[in-house]
Order: sequence, then structure tokens, then C-alpha cells
Amino acid sequence: MSRAEPTGNPGPEPVPAPQAAPTPQPVRLVLCDDHAVVRAGLRALLGSAEGVEVVGEADSGEEAVALAAKLVPDVVLMDLQLGAGMDGVEATRRITAGSQGAVHVLVLTTYDTDADITRAIEAGATGYLLKAERPEELFTAIHSAAAGRTTLSAPVAHRVMARMRSPRPGLTDRERDILGQLARGLTNRDIAKALFLSEATVKTHLGRIYDKLGVDTRSGAVAVAKEQRLLP
Repeated sequence: MSRAEPTGNPGPEPVPAPQAAPTPQPVRLVLCDDHAVVRAGLRALLGSAEGVEVVGEADSGEEAVALAAKLVPDVVLMDLQLGAGMDGVEATRRITAGSQGAVHVLVLTTYDTDADITRAIEAGATGYLLKAERPEELFTAIHSAAAGRTTLSAPVAHRVMARMRSPRPGLTDRERDILGQLARGLTNRDIAKALFLSEATVKTHLGRIYDKLGVDTRSGAVAVAKEQRLLP
């Protein structure tokens, strides 16, 4: 007599062990600031941030451009004012153009004038943050920049929205004339003589020019005028 075959359900299939999620790669970051103490503070701060790795430091715009090309980081944390030589805006422009968007620039600065914000964004900056922000905001902005998402400090976003809602009026012909003389490095007295005006009139026009361009210095007015092609 043959042995009976076993009957009934064979039982549940063994459940495979859950696969551990892959650990995300840290954001590779280059610091650019012309103050060694600031760079040291940022490096120490970012050392406590999860998922961020500082792979290089630059103390000038030229060095930041070179490091970005060599290391191809995810993010360059860029100051705007870098002393003599290339400023942060020009460095941003060269980095974003040279990497074809592979390297994102996050501006971290104390300057929040309309002119600085506009120039940085037009140069290709992914985000614009003020140094007064909390560390957590900086960490979030770095990860957002690495992903190509725009982050603006609240005061910066407010200025951008205000400017979009109430664009400044254009320069008058006389203001353009004065701006042209300003770009030549002339003093108020020299501008007054060249345009047959009083110095008081020149000062009044300069105040209006500064307001329309969103700057508060002569050099800032000239820089914005060149950026916006307001000079012949």
C-alpha cells in the first residue's frame, strides 16, 4: 500500500528581510568668503549639519571659480563683497555658466539692497540668504539649493515682491547724463561744471538716481547701470 501524500496548506512563504534605505550622499559644498574668521565659523557650524560636507574654501571670487571647476560641488556658498578683484556676482555668473547648471550658488551675505539682490539673481544664484538667518534656515537652504530649489530670506523675498508690484520709474535724460559723468569718476563739482548745473542740483539728481536703482553709493549706482546697460 502506497504512503499517502501530505495534505493541507504548505504554510506562509518566508517574508524577505526589509532592505535598508540607501544613505543619501551629503551635499558637497564650497565656502567663499574673504574673511578667514567667517569661513572658520561657517565650517564649524556646517560640521554639525546632517548631510553637508565642506569640500573646499575660497577667499576670493577667482579662487571660487577655480575650485568650482575643479571639485564640481553641489553648492557654492557665496559672499557678495570679496575685497579686491572679482566680486561674488561675477563669480556666480562664471560658476553657473561654466558648470552649465551643475553647480548651484547660494548667496550668503549681509547686503540686501535691491541692486545686490537683482544682480545676484540675474547672475544665476539659486538662492539669496542673509547672514542673520538661523542655522536651521541655512541648512535647509543648502539642501534646497543642491536640489535646484530657490530659497530667499524673508526680507529678500519681501523686497523682490515689492519691486515687482511697484517697479521704479525709469531714469530721465538728465539723470542719465549725470550717471554717465558719475561713471567717468567725476566729483559732484566736476559734474556740475560739465553739465552747467549747481552742485545742489547734482546732489538732488543723485538722490533720485540712487532711489530708482536701489543703491546707496556712487559705486553701486555705476555697477547697476552697467548691469542694466544704462550707460552708453
